[in-house]
Formats: sequence, C-alpha cells, structure tokens
Amino acid sequence: MTPANSALADIEEPVGRPTIPDRVDHLGIPRSLVNDLILRYLWLHGSATLSALNSTLKLSFPILETIFHQFRQQQLLEVKGMVGNDYSFMLTAAGRALATSRNEVCQYVGPAPVSIQEYHRVVQSQAAHVQLNRESLKQAFHDIVLPDNLLDQLGPSLIGHQSLFLYGGTGNGKTSIAERILRIYQDTVLVPYAIEVDGHIVTLFDPVVHRAVPDSDDLLDPRWVVCQRPCITVGGELSASMLELQMDADTRVFISPCQLKANNGILIIDDFGRQMLTPRELLNRWIVPLDRRVDYLTLASGMKFQVPFELMVVFSTNLDPYDLADEAFLRRIQTKVLVENVSPENFDEIFNRVMQKKQIPMEPGSAAYLRERCLAAGSKHLRACYPMDIYRLVKAINEYEGRPTRMNKANIDRAVALYFARNAKPMMD
Repeated sequence: MTPANSALADIEEPVGRPTIPDRVDHLGIPRSLVNDLILRYLWLHGSATLSALNSTLKLSFPILETIFHQFRQQQLLEVKGMVGNDYSFMLTAAGRALATSRNEVCQYVGPAPVSIQEYHRVVQSQAAHVQLNRESLKQAFHDIVLPDNLLDQLGPSLIGHQSLFLYGGTGNGKTSIAERILRIYQDTVLVPYAIEVDGHIVTLFDPVVHRAVPDSDDLLDPRWVVCQRPCITVGGELSASMLELQMDADTRVFISPCQLKANNGILIIDDFGRQMLTPRELLNRWIVPLDRRVDYLTLASGMKFQVPFELMVVFSTNLDPYDLADEAFLRRIQTKVLVENVSPENFDEIFNRVMQKKQIPMEPGSAAYLRERCLAAGSKHLRACYPMDIYRLVKAINEYEGRPTRMNKANIDRAVALYFARNAKPMMD
C-alpha cells in the first residue's frame, strides 16, 4: 500500500530486539539487585514458586533456578514442598533478616529493570522515520477540518520528527491537531518496566500513558513491553519538578518524568506560556535536550546521568511566540506553524460535521446564522470550537425544557447569549 492510500507511517521494525537472558550476568544489572528483588518478593508474600517469581519479576527460569540453588546453599530459604513440578519455598530466619534489611533500602517488588545502557540502545533504534504527503496527512486528520495550506506546513515538520510550535488564536484546533499527530505512526515500540542506574531503580512503564499491544515474539525479553508510541499532554500544571526524577518516599523508587515516559513518541506542552514553569525556565532546562536529543537527570545522591530525549515536543499556544521566548529558544524549535482563524467555508463544514455526528435536525441556513450571531455578539473572528460549544448549549437548553434537541434560530440565539460574555457596567444605586 502506498503512503497516499495507507496512513501513514513507513517505519522499519526496530532492530536488535532484546532477547530473554538465561544467565544473571546477561541481564546487564548488578547480581545484588536481582538477589534483592527475590528476597523482597519472599518477604512480602511469605512464600513463592519459581513460576510466581517468573511471572512477577520477568526473570527466566534458568536465572531463577541458579539463584534458588544459591540461596539454598546459603541457607536463606527452605523448600516447603512441590506444586506440580515446581518448588514452593520460603525464607529461613537468616533469609528473613537479610530481606528485612534490604527492604529498608528499597521496597520495589516488580519486573526486573534493564540497564541504562540497553535502554539507550533500544530507544535510539526506535527513532521514528516517516513518509508523508498531503493525502496521507488528510487521512490522519480526517475527523477535523484543516485547509490544505496548513497540512502542507505540518507535513515537512512531522517528517523531520523535530520540535513543533503551533500558535494562533484560541479555539482554532491547535490541541486537536497536536493530539492527532500520533496517528502518523503505525508501528510499535518497546518500553521497559524499569531501568537501573547506579544500583537505583527508576520506574518507566506507565499503563496510563503506555498502551500495551499483543505481541507474538516468544524470544522477547519480558522486562520490555510492546506498546503503541506514547503521547503525553501537560498543560498549566507543568512545574519544574515534573521534569525531574521523583523519589517515592515510601518505596524509595524513582519515578520517571514526563519527557522520559514520552521517549519514542510525542510530548504536548498545551497552553504554553501559562504554566507554573515559565518559558524561560523551560528554555534553561531543555536547551540542551532540544538541541542534542539527550537529557540529564539527577539521583538523590546528586549523581547526574544521561538519558535519551528521542521524542517530538509540540508546543501549543495562543500567545505571540516572540512574547514567550527569545531567539535562542525559538531556533531550537525547528518549525513554527500558524493555525489561522477558520474561514466561513470551513466554519460551515465544521458545523455540518457536528450536526451529522450528533444526528441533530437543523433548520436550513443554521450554519450561516450561527456565523452571523457569533460575529454580532462581539467575536472578532470565527473559531473552530464554536459549532461544538454552541451544540452543547443548545442540547442543554432543550434537555432543561424537556424538548428534543433541534438546531434552529431561536435555540442558536439563546445559546449565543449564554456563550458570549457581555460588557458589565457598574450598578447604580
């Protein structure tokens, strides 16, 4: 299928997929960390089988059997019996004492982490490369109305998979565009449950943002999850702390910042310029990552380490770019696309699509009438958001009065009167 007919992304399968390690020294992480994981599991659950450890810790049976025999020789565990062909075992008094001390250092009990070095290699091998043209881009954005000249500006920037600055008036679809960029990718990526850095565990896989997909590769290291490319949106809540590692005080496990979770995908900074974090502070924090595609994070000990910054950052704002950032910052955002106010023709198309999707009967000429009423109410420009917003108000009005929803002039007048604020004059005694 050609890109004009299919959608969207023409990306080669990631090379060098990590395979299941069968020896402890092939895991790429310290043996002591692996021992601690098993000790903490037994401390938490009281007993275990090799199958249970395999399911939770994602370690292969050869590795688990090696450590099982090592722990038996050290008299750290004792066998309770057999469950089928599997051992059932528990900690001895010495094993429990050791597990208790290790649990005070860290309480993580979950899939074994991968090394930071392997994480670098896999992320870089999954860097996105897409082929797009106007027709394939139209298919990606088929459910919103965009003029061809806007698509022709977006296309080259998306092919480059560089940072993107969407700016223009409020309510014209910048966020809707940003959220649909993910559709140009149709491949999958590998995301580790956690990574290991200098003996510390940093959790990475987040089921809220990483959508796991089925995979038939029986040789894939189970410490990795096959996922769709991630897309994370942050808005006014973005603060400086959200861009750094956070340590969970109870478990002493580090939680990844949003840009690390967004690797191999998209990070949308919505309403840029209205965050708790000022544009200048974000510039100072990301001037190197945007330029060199690597970031630096800091452990509680003060140790800094390098992580990939292999993602597309999309800034969306209704403020003037030159009021937000200086030239040095804007230069690192490779493309700037103005999302202009909608034309009357596109406004009517958006209105008709909303009515068709909601299956709402309407009087002839309703779209033109809504345009007139919006402008008469004080709006200087037509906005792409008006049709859906007015529909919701019309629906609420009709529900309140117990009537079927219908788009007509009377309902439009009432909805417009509710939607647009009027100048408030001081009350006179």
